[in-house]
Parts: sequence; C-alpha cells; structure tokens
Amino acid sequence: MELSTPVSKIFMVGPTYARRLEKLGIKSVKDLIYHFPFRYDDLTLISTIAQVQPGETVTLKGEVLSLKNEYTRSGKKIQKGMIADSSGEIETVWFNQPFLVRTIKIGESYSFSGKIDWFGRKIVLVSPQYESSGVENKPTIHTGRLVPVYPETARVSSKWLRSRIAPLLEQVLPELKDFLPEKIKKKNNLLDLLPAIKQIHFPENKTQAEEARQRLAFDELFLLQLASLKRKEAWQKTKLSHRFEIDQEKVLSFLSSLPFELTSAQKRCVREILADLNKEKPMNRLLEGDVGSGKTVVAAIAAYLAYLNGFQTAFMAPTAILAHQHYLTLDQMLTPLGLKIGLLTGGRKMAKKEFDLLIGTHALLHRRAHFQKLGLVIIDEQHRFGVSQRAQLMKRGGTPHLLTMTATPIPRTIALTLYGDLDLSAIDEMPPGRKRVKTWVVPPQKRKDAYQWIRKQVKKTDEQAFIICPLIEESETLQSVKAATKEYQELSKAVFPDLKVGLLHGRLKAKEKDKVLDHFREGKLDILVSTPVVEVGIDIPQATIMMIEAADRFGLAQLHQLRGRVGRGAKGSFCLLFTEMTEGKAIRRLKAMEKTYLGMELAELDLKLRGPGEIYGTRQHGFPDLRVASFTDLNLIRKSRQAAEEVINRLPQLSILKEKLEEQDRRIVEPN
Repeated sequence: MELSTPVSKIFMVGPTYARRLEKLGIKSVKDLIYHFPFRYDDLTLISTIAQVQPGETVTLKGEVLSLKNEYTRSGKKIQKGMIADSSGEIETVWFNQPFLVRTIKIGESYSFSGKIDWFGRKIVLVSPQYESSGVENKPTIHTGRLVPVYPETARVSSKWLRSRIAPLLEQVLPELKDFLPEKIKKKNNLLDLLPAIKQIHFPENKTQAEEARQRLAFDELFLLQLASLKRKEAWQKTKLSHRFEIDQEKVLSFLSSLPFELTSAQKRCVREILADLNKEKPMNRLLEGDVGSGKTVVAAIAAYLAYLNGFQTAFMAPTAILAHQHYLTLDQMLTPLGLKIGLLTGGRKMAKKEFDLLIGTHALLHRRAHFQKLGLVIIDEQHRFGVSQRAQLMKRGGTPHLLTMTATPIPRTIALTLYGDLDLSAIDEMPPGRKRVKTWVVPPQKRKDAYQWIRKQVKKTDEQAFIICPLIEESETLQSVKAATKEYQELSKAVFPDLKVGLLHGRLKAKEKDKVLDHFREGKLDILVSTPVVEVGIDIPQATIMMIEAADRFGLAQLHQLRGRVGRGAKGSFCLLFTEMTEGKAIRRLKAMEKTYLGMELAELDLKLRGPGEIYGTRQHGFPDLRVASFTDLNLIRKSRQAAEEVINRLPQLSILKEKLEEQDRRIVEPN
C-alpha cells in the first residue's frame, strides 16, 4: 500500500465505496489520510455499570449476555441487549438496527460508549457505539477515547472512515516526508508531520488534538504564502514587452466626456493603475470594489490607454452573461473614442477580426482569439479563474500588464494570504445617489403576503422582479429546497398567471440565455425566475425586487452580490430573503443583511461564522480548500508569512519543500 494507491484498492473499500469517497474529494490513500476530523466526541469517561447516572455519556466494558430484536406497537424494531461487568448488569437499547443481532456476538467482550438514560422505568444505555475489546493492548477507535468525527457523505459514516483510516496510518505514514525545515518547526514550536497526522485522527487528549491541528493549519497557510511569494518573485523577474506613455490630455478628455464624475476612490485607483502602466515592469494589480462601485469605468481607462499606445486589450469574464454586459457597457463608453470592440464567448463567434479590445469568457484562451499586439489583460471576478488559466492568457502576448478585478468582498486577511503577489487597489466608496436596497428576512407564514406585494409592485408598472432558487431541478435529498424549473411552472401557472414570467439557468444554451435576458431587459417579462447564474453581470435599472429562496444556503457575500442586481436605477429597491429556518445561527446571519450594506463588513462577518470555503463555494471559485486552518487566525497567518519569507530564497535547495509546493499547485482546484 502506497500513498498514491487508489482508494478502491484498500481492503474492504472497492469500486462502490470509491465512488462515494470521490464526493468527499478522496481518490488516493493520501487523500484519505488527509481527510481530517472536524470535531471529536468525548467518550473518555470509562465507568463501571454500578456507578452510572442518568444523563452521563460513558464507556462501559462488559460481556454481552443477550441481544434480540423486539417489535413496537407501530411495527418498528428495537434491539434490546444485556451487558455485564464485575459490578453489575445494564440493558442496552438500539432503534431500527436489526443487523446488530448478527454483528454483536453473545458471550464476547465489547466496549460500549453512549448516553445513560431512562427507558420506561429502567436506566439503560441508549444507542451506544460499540467495538470488540477482545484483543489485548489494541487501542479502541470508536469508544473510550476522543472519537474523531469526519465530514461525511451518503452511506460513508465516521465509523466507517475510522475503521479504514486507523490501519492505513500504521502502513503508510512512514512514507510521508516532513517538508518543513527543522529551524521553522523549532521557532514556531510545531510537531513533526508524522505524529501530527496520527494525533489529529486519534488523539489521546485535547492537548494532543490541538497540537496536531496547529501544525497542520500552519502547513496549509505556509504553503499558500510560499506559493504567493514565489509568484511575486517570478513576476518581478519578468521583463515588460512595453511600458505605456500616459497621454494626460486625452485621459482627462475621456473622463470629462463621461456622464458622471468619478468618486475620489475611483480617482485614487486610476492614479495607482496609471502609475503601474508607466513602469518598466508589468503591472500585477487587484482592483477590489463593492457591487456597483464603478470598477468597469476604471478598467475602461486602462484599456483606452493601451489603445492610445497601439496595443490590444483582452478582457476576460467568468460567464457569458457577464462578458455580454461588459461588452454593452464598454462599447457605449469606448467606441466613440475610436476603439474597435469584439465579443467572444463559447456560444458566440467573434464579430470582428480586427479589434482593440476583445471581451470574452475562457474562450479567449483558445486559438480563435488572434492577438497581434496584446498589451493589457483584464480579468473580472478573478478568483473564479485558476492560476494556470490566468497564466495561459498571459502567454498569448509576451508579457502584458495584468489588472484583475473582483466585486466579491474578500477580507483583507484572505487577500493578503492568497494574493500577496498582487498590488491591491480598493474602491471603498459608492457613487453618490446610489440607493440602499431595503432588505427583509421573510418567515414561511408571510409567503402569500410577499407574493401579493410583488404583484402589486410590478403589475401595471415598468418595475420587475428576480426570484432566485438555489437549484435548477428538484433534488431527492433536498426536497425542501426550491428548484428553478419547478418554481417557474408553479409561479407562472398558479401564483402569477396574470404576469409574464421567464426562466433562466446555467443549462440553457447561450442563445436561449441571451433571448431571455433581452426580453427581461426590454420589459417583456415582469418576473425572472433564475438560479444564481445572475449573481454577476446583469444591469437592469427597472429591476427593483430581488427575492431569494432558501437564503440560508448562500453565503452573505453571495447574497450581497445577488442583492446588487437591483437598486441600479432611480427607484427604491427591495430584497426579500426567504428561509424555512426560524432560529439559530442561520437567522442571525441573514438578519445581518437587514442592517449591513457594505460587502466587506458582511464578508468579515461570514468569515467568522462560516469559514471561507462556505462563503465562496471553494470548488466553484478557485479558492484553495483549507481543511484545518482558518483565515481568521491572524497570529498563525503572520507566523506562516514570516516563515515563508525566511525560506523563499533557499527554496531551490529545499528539494522536499519544493516538491510539496509543486504538488499543491496541482491540487488547487481549477474551475470547469
């Protein structure tokens, strides 16, 4: 058994379980060993039967005297057993697990962990975990200890995972190489890698679990920091094919031709970008700004300067919808200045062979996009593109300047960890006159009233509404979650038969999407039922209502993006957050949307409550998948950064660390 062995080859796994494990991102033995628990059940209290008290969670070690299935009046099976130790006997009760009478052998010794409670008039041990205690000196893994609980999927339980991981640790851990230099481990008081992995799975106490977590969290952050510094170092060595001359008179003339004045934040960002474009080394800047803060006009100024210097610009967006929106905006802004603008997406061929600015999706990476003299690359919603996709586009034209943009509010701790190689510009104020979108969390009993209110707002007016559903089609496992296709049928026939309702989702062909959006834009539809495909890139001033189903399933940053689709015109706008939840953390999160209108504040809050993977949908958005570390641990982020800075110059000599870094680069999820 080796670290690279496919999981299907592990004893008692096979192809069926291998398919299930793949849903957890587990394909190899190494993936399984790095599938860490997220919490532990404390089953360390070992007691004798005579000492137990109702309400306690205990571990008992005893012999099984009897075990049988019994039927309740409703026809369900209960499993009742009797166990004994030297101090006495106690009954055990399980529910709907008839296989136990074949699994647990009468007359043999077992370790049982569970809660002592009343059942009828007796004190019993309820639904305990169990494992054989017949093998001497063999440590238990399901009972009598801190028991690891893992991220699970359908028909892969934590008990099953523990049973497969425990023997593997003995077999393959010696194969793992510790890539952290000794000096860094000593300075930061970190465990060696092998004991850390062993202890995170099966710690003897909470101190051991915490020490293991610290080491493995440090590893994750350290490798991210190192990758970021490596990219920065490579970029600084890059020679620029062309620096841009700044024609201030023409830039000022362009700014004065705009129907609005730039905010002071926009002006500051323009100055930073123009200064970069005028340097000998290529620009590598991230422009961050809230929904509607005016990033596109800042990008337009950079593209105009490229044109004035005789160079082309590539403008890449993650979706065809967003690319088309940018095309409409930039065409209106830059065509009067003489720029030829083209659009290239998966479903749309390029209209012009000659262009100064080509806007598109990842289709820009393909050979159909012929750049003669590429001087500037602009990438929108940059975290949705993998590092290799960005690099691929950069190769198309020597070494052009790079401006990346995002409206997804990324807390500064994450930005500095992930994008330490980029210079950061932030548009941190909104244009004057931009109205706040009134936001309400709507409980289930108010649904009918909300529908009535929406009808009143859009009927016989030019106002329009979005209704967002998390899924395209109904799911067997998520029956309570609304799906766009079914909701569209229900709303158009039963709820709003007197209104014009449209449907939009990611599986529609590009032409169908364009047709639906054109109808909505032209006012031929009153309501658009959609999946979150409209999260970015739709600008329809007469849309004033955003209704979101199962809002608790979205991160606050994503809800804020969706809310940003309305409130783009002069009229007051509204966002209705529907949820079946009535209390708890989910409601507290959603209530924050009623009071907070700044994306950055919401992102910071969500980071504390949910962690980055859940906020951004790690796999969809190209964020690295942190298993142990947290972007809220500022102290560990600082230490890992310092350590990365110490070793970056010695990286070529540290072969094991260099190998590990290359492996991580391959693992960072590239979006489809």
